[in-house]
Formats: sequence, structure tokens, C-alpha cells
Amino acid sequence: MSELFSALSDTGLTPVTDADVIAAHSVDHARLVEPGRAAALIRARSTEEVAAVLRVAAERAVPVVPQGARTGLAGSATAVDGAILLDLSPMDSILSIDPVNRIAVCQPGVHNAEISAAAAEHGLRYAPDPSSWRISTIGGNIATAAGGICCVKYGVTAEYVLGLEVVLASGEIMRCGRRTAKGVAGYDLVHLFCGSEGTLGVITEATVKLSPIPPDRLTLAAVFDTTAAAGRAVTAIMAAGAQPSLLELIDNVHLRALEDLRPMGLPTDAAALLLVAADADPNLELAEIERLCGGAGAAEVFRATDAAEADALLESRRQALHAMERLGTVLVDDVAVPRSRLAEALDGIQAASERHGVVIGVIAHAGDGNLHPNIVVDADDGDSVAAGRAAFDEILELALGLGGTVTGEHGVGTLKREWLEREVDPVNLAAQRRIKAAFDPLGILNPGKILAG
Repeated sequence: MSELFSALSDTGLTPVTDADVIAAHSVDHARLVEPGRAAALIRARSTEEVAAVLRVAAERAVPVVPQGARTGLAGSATAVDGAILLDLSPMDSILSIDPVNRIAVCQPGVHNAEISAAAAEHGLRYAPDPSSWRISTIGGNIATAAGGICCVKYGVTAEYVLGLEVVLASGEIMRCGRRTAKGVAGYDLVHLFCGSEGTLGVITEATVKLSPIPPDRLTLAAVFDTTAAAGRAVTAIMAAGAQPSLLELIDNVHLRALEDLRPMGLPTDAAALLLVAADADPNLELAEIERLCGGAGAAEVFRATDAAEADALLESRRQALHAMERLGTVLVDDVAVPRSRLAEALDGIQAASERHGVVIGVIAHAGDGNLHPNIVVDADDGDSVAAGRAAFDEILELALGLGGTVTGEHGVGTLKREWLEREVDPVNLAAQRRIKAAFDPLGILNPGKILAG
């Protein structure tokens, strides 16, 4: 190990070996994922430093775990034994904003919300907006192919990434993609790295697409006596061809937790609330959505009276996980089903909650069929943890049975490696292993993530 530290020091880098610091950087936000014991932490400040770390690691076959803000929920940034933890958060500069070509060039440690803030003076924004947008980094967003609250209309991270600078496992620096509106030269390596969770290369720069800031949106909330009725409303809205800019479902467990965290008069006796926004022809769109919600059985529909109230509702939605963590340790699930099966998924999750005797709150990007069942357990009670894990697995089985996927936006990480093998066919899985071997023949980049074995 001293040889490794010496080699890193020879490159001008300073390995951090303090046990407490390493322990703090050994986990992300995925609960109940046991980290390995890393050897050192390196805080990289440039592409050249990242390349130097990977050259040292490749020469000695030492694993490297790339990290950003560690806000992930699948264990993708969790330490493995003997690894170098490569912290990219110091690389936090927006290198350029180009309003004519509508692009931003950023280092990986830039926080998501900072891009929109920098582009706003040009009337532009970076559209993907995960709930963690103020604290999650663009590098991590790309590595996990993150979604967002407004993706029902504006799409997900992968749709906005035009080009990347990536350091490969060998320490070689590669650029892929483009800065033009169009471009199809060669294989699409940019989107191969989107969602690769640091297993194929380390992203050190990203060129992302900007879009005009939409007009002020209008917001409504529809209250339902059953979650299944709320699910049917979502199906009706999407089938009617409506284009809400936001369509989120908040169940009773979350409504009570959010109201307890920050009282604002949420309907805590409701089974579910649909939070809907529109920004194209908002009065016309919301009138139609209000009618569809009523037809699906909404007990009440009300509109936000002004922008401040609408923003407060949206901010409350962003606090959902934080509110649930006040109830206990939260095992966050992330599944997506066809929109037409949303009501069945909600019923199945409720049945799993009752069968295993655990509290499960559901928050969902309902317009995409992407559900986050948040399972509350007592981490100090083995039986409670076992029941939570059983419910977690049952929900994944449910999603696959409904024609869905085991992860809509959080990634596979370590939590769902075995479930990936159930979702994809053997030929697909073998192809993924060959891709991994081509980019990382020594298997040093974030080993044990995504692919088991």
C-alpha cells in the first residue's frame, strides 16, 4: 500500500488516508448498502490529475471509485475494498455558456441548478431537474442517466448531453460527441457513457444542451380518495394527448410527512394528490386536465392562486425524501411501468406494504410511470430490515411483471445487480460484459457496480 501512496504522491497528488475522512466518503445516499474499505481518497482538480490517478491505478490493478456529491440512491459511489476514491467535486467550473448554439460546457462537479442559474441571463436553462438539483452534480447526473420532476415534457439527462471528455481506465483522455445541433459521425459513445455509473470511464467535462426558459406555468392539485383513482387520472391525462410540464403523484404517507416537515395545508386525509403544471397554453391545458381528474374520481381540484403558492408546492415535492427520513431509515426503490399499468402498480405496492408489515410511501413521476416506493425500516431491528428488503424485492418483481423496469432513473449500482440479470436477456447481458471488458480490461473502474461477478 505504501508503494501505491508513493506512486500517487510522485504525480503531485496528495492521497488522503485519514480513516474518518475515508469512511465519510465511502457511502452515497443508498441506505443499507455496506461499503468496502477504501485505501485512499484523491480530490481531483483537473482532467490531467484524473488521468494521472488512473495511470497509477492501471499499472497496479487498483480499483477506482469515481464520486461526485454522492447523492446517488443505488450504491454506485460506494467504496470497494482497496479502492482509490476519486472525488471529482472540486472540478466545479462552468467553462462556457454559448447562447447562440445553446450549449453549456461544464466540469463534472458543477451542481445541476448552477447551470440554469448561469444560463438564465440569456433566457436559457438546463431542463433536467432531479429533486436533488441543488446538491447533485452534472457528472453524477450523467453517470446515472438521471431523470427529473419535469421530464414528463422536457425529457431526461441523456437527451441533453451533446459531448463528453472522458478519462479511460488506461489513463487516456478521450473526447466524444459534438457541439453542433446535429451530428451522427461514428458510434454514439456519448450515450454509452450516460448511465454507465463510472464503470467505463471517468467523465471530466460535459457539453450539455440548453433550452429557452418556458413561460410562467400554472399549477393545480387534484385530491383523490384512492391511489388507484389517481393512477387512472394519470392514464386519462396522457391518453388525451395533454402535455403537462409536471405530473407528480404524492401519496398519503408522503403528504403527512411533508406537512409535518413544513406545514402548508396539504390535504393529509387524502389517499393521494396529483400535482400538475402546464406552461404552453396553461389555462386551456389545466381546464382539460381538471376535467379528466374529475372524471377519474377526484374529490377536489384546486389551482395555485399565484406563482409563490405554485413554487411552494413544487418545493414541498422536492423535500419528499428528506421528510420520509424523519420516520426512520428509508430504503428507496425506483421502478418504472407502462403508464397504462400505473394503477395496478400502486395497488401492488400497497399490497406489499400490508403483506410485509412495513410503511411504504409512494412518490412518483406519474406522467412517466416512474414510481419511488420509499420503504421505512428500523435499521437497528433485523426483522424490520428483512421485511423492508422483502418488500423491496417484491416491488421489483411487480414492476417486471407489469412490463416495466427495475430502475427508472437511479441506476443499478450495487442494489440491483442481480435484478439486472432478471430484466435483460442473456445475449444482452453478455454484450454488456463485452463492452465493459473493452473499455476496462483490468476491471478497475467501479468494480461490482451494475454487473455482478
